[in-house]
Amino acid sequence: MSEENKTVARRWIEELWNKGNLSVADEVLAPTYVHIDPSTPDLGGGPEGEKKRVTLYRTAFPDLHLNIDDLIAESDKVVIRWTCRGTHRGELSGIAPTGKPITLTGVSLCRLANGKAVEGRVNWDALGMFQQLGIAPAFAKAKGVGR
Repeated sequence: MSEENKTVARRWIEELWNKGNLSVADEVLAPTYVHIDPSTPDLGGGPEGEKKRVTLYRTAFPDLHLNIDDLIAESDKVVIRWTCRGTHRGELSGIAPTGKPITLTGVSLCRLANGKAVEGRVNWDALGMFQQLGIAPAFAKAKGVGR
């Protein structure tokens, strides 16, 4: 089951997020899919909610690309550690395009049943994105840390 779940997770990232093929959401997400991400507006669950999330970020970052850095599966869960890159060329939740590139990292933990994701928990560097876009202050590095 782990290999099949990895295949679903890869399709979710490669076809849905990277290529923007929204119909893939219906193939990889259960109608009851629940999305848990405190850094993203609540756009609902199921495939339709994920289509809205993909559209939100791909509109803001038309060259959006997620690289799968690690993909680990066990039992009914898959963990994806990813790096995202893109250029802010479209509006993002009221933030006008800045033209600035971003690079950020995140981790997604997905639970699957019957070949589809039923739950996704996402944690990513939203503050880092806002700092790179110039809309949140960058923090100075602490001196003497680790000495």
